[in-house]
Amino acid sequence: MEGDTGEKSSFIVGLIENRAKEVGVAAFDLRSASFDLSQYIETSSSYQNTKTLLNFYDPMVTIVTPTKLAPDGMVGVSELVDRFCSSTTKVIMARGCFDDTRGAALMKNLAAKEPSALGLDTYSKQYYLCLAAAAATVKWIEAEKGLIITNHSLSVTFNGSFDHMNIDATSVQNLEIIEPMHSSLWGSNNKKRSLFHMLKTTRTVGGTRLLRANLLQPLKDIETINARLDCLDELMSNEQLFFGLSQALRKFPKETDKVLCHFCFKQKKVTNEVLTSDNSRKSQILISSIVLLKTALDSLPLLSKVLKDASCYLLKNIYKSICENEKFATMRRRIGEVIDDDVLHARVPFVAQTQQCFAVKAGIDGLLDIARRSFCDTSEAIYNLANKYREDFKLPNLKIPYNSRRGFYFNIPQKDIQGKLPNKFIQLNVRNKSAAKECYIRTEFCLEALMEDIRKDVFVLTLLSEVLCLLDMMVNSFAHTISTKPVDKYTRPKFTYDGPLAIDSGRHPILENIHNEFVANNIFLSEASNMVVVTGPNMSGKSTYLQQVCLVVILAQIGCYVPAQFATLRVVDRIFTRMGTMDNVESNSSTFMTEMKETAFILQNASHRSLIVVDELGRATSSSDGFAIAWSCCEHLLALRAYTIFATHMENLSELATTYPNVKIVHFDVEIKNKHMDFKFQLKDGPRTVAHYGLMLAGVAGLPSPVIELAKSITSKITQKEVERIQISFRQHHDIQMAYRVAQRLICLKYSNQDEDSIRAALQNLKEAVLREASKKSLI
Repeated sequence: MEGDTGEKSSFIVGLIENRAKEVGVAAFDLRSASFDLSQYIETSSSYQNTKTLLNFYDPMVTIVTPTKLAPDGMVGVSELVDRFCSSTTKVIMARGCFDDTRGAALMKNLAAKEPSALGLDTYSKQYYLCLAAAAATVKWIEAEKGLIITNHSLSVTFNGSFDHMNIDATSVQNLEIIEPMHSSLWGSNNKKRSLFHMLKTTRTVGGTRLLRANLLQPLKDIETINARLDCLDELMSNEQLFFGLSQALRKFPKETDKVLCHFCFKQKKVTNEVLTSDNSRKSQILISSIVLLKTALDSLPLLSKVLKDASCYLLKNIYKSICENEKFATMRRRIGEVIDDDVLHARVPFVAQTQQCFAVKAGIDGLLDIARRSFCDTSEAIYNLANKYREDFKLPNLKIPYNSRRGFYFNIPQKDIQGKLPNKFIQLNVRNKSAAKECYIRTEFCLEALMEDIRKDVFVLTLLSEVLCLLDMMVNSFAHTISTKPVDKYTRPKFTYDGPLAIDSGRHPILENIHNEFVANNIFLSEASNMVVVTGPNMSGKSTYLQQVCLVVILAQIGCYVPAQFATLRVVDRIFTRMGTMDNVESNSSTFMTEMKETAFILQNASHRSLIVVDELGRATSSSDGFAIAWSCCEHLLALRAYTIFATHMENLSELATTYPNVKIVHFDVEIKNKHMDFKFQLKDGPRTVAHYGLMLAGVAGLPSPVIELAKSITSKITQKEVERIQISFRQHHDIQMAYRVAQRLICLKYSNQDEDSIRAALQNLKEAVLREASKKSLI
């Protein structure tokens, strides 16, 4: 299963549930040697929370119990894997393998942190299901992969998913975070139409995976977010540091993060019985890991030099924990006692094979030296034989490439082939491959003691791997992306826990790269004005605006600058979206049923810290029922105090603002010219009715003129009655609206930093404004 990073997924996920709707998840990453444990109550009958986690991990293997044990009306995690994870390998293990007591003991032994730091004494009872899933996952890894996990080597986190912003799988798709909507229609050249591919300028697979993880689960901790933003500030203001870090990171091999974590695992010891089988591939991987580690450690001095004068907390902390850590220098000296100084990590197959055969210093193992001579002799004989064939058989274009599977092979143009060549080359190639295998196995014997010494300090390699991935994302993705934009186009966002969500001149981060004259728009949401209802004709920009606000929030909470003049945000715990209408054939759901299931999930799971965007709720059923559902959902969200943006064609929903003063109505500006609509894509305050815009589009589509004219006369009568009713309602609620606006202004003045005279002047202006409004009402 290929992921968006271009590599196969490396997650093994264990899932278990009980009859109380609790689900335990244990996700083990073979690449980064990390264990994420989560346990939660599944509130959705369609298992949306579990779908979100599976979408995040994209597992290569999913382990479940034989029986689903799902409550009535719920599909169960086993069936969910069948439906939702078609590309994963499903493994069923006996329920006895899901042992929470053994899981707790394993986490204490394998975690790099102390058990007290992890809080295992507290969590072992609270998170018994995810510990049970962890026990089954470790058992499968050790049995199927032939690995023994080194003690105190794993990065273990409890409830990791819910320490971050949660974005459900449907919203990930709606917001085009990883893949663009309808990507099969756009074609493979359209990768830049997703947020992930816009930022995907990382150099390493580990950095790319970290970027994807951050986009799917942005941060919630303001201190961590600001530490990243401080780092970006320094990188943007200090070109020498930015280019110095870019250069230093290029010195590290691209596979560094993957190989460093190989030392967290042990293979079975090499014995005489093993030597009789073809065990060379495993030995080759081990040698390559040591050579790559040596290359990475040799690259640390340059990184240290660049980071030495950095001033931000994040880079200073990296310098202290990595560059000043003596364990790396000790490890490099120990490697230098065994590994030849001239050996370097190489990507060209034959060069890499030669480096691996000659990795260990000469004279350490006599049998290894003999195998090397045989390897050199057969390699030289193969090249000599190729030269002889070129002359004897008139083959000037004969080439002799090499790959790790075939060994050496001939590459001859079809026109030059006159007959069969002698098979001496095949015999030499077999002898060469045999000598190389012997070199690998003898080298592994020589490296056993070195490997044990490295594993004693394996936690520092895990730390180095994490740091390199983070620097790759910060420097090669965030800083690089911002540096390619015009000056002042991206700005640093500010954060509060209880303040407003305010974005001035925000732009869509993906579409502004495609459209040169993208129109910027604002958004303001606060506890006193927590719902914005967006109206406007089709194609006026409503859906783009909803997506834009969410993407700006996601960018901000991963610690990146945002496309706006100014942005201050309240930390969002979850993003919910209800966009698009389509039938779901797989679950036998109509458009309306799909719409209602998604809405139910939002209403059941949203909190007052959530950001909710809804596009066209209720249009898939009758107009009266659709309006009633939309209105009641708005009232529920208003009571919840969640920040909500609600786009609609239902103009009578604007009446919400007459009843609820914390609702703001805005519209996208459209000008009518010669019975055609000129879209301005500019958001303006207040409602606006564009008369018969649906009929205009119907006319463009080719409906007959008599049909259009009759429709106009019908809708005019309906609209007139509705306008009169709304005006009466507005007058009835005018006093409440006024009182609420006055209260809002008074609260703002209470917390204002202005001097006393300015506040007195503002109070006088407010008094005069209230008196003017009152006089206007009396005239009406």
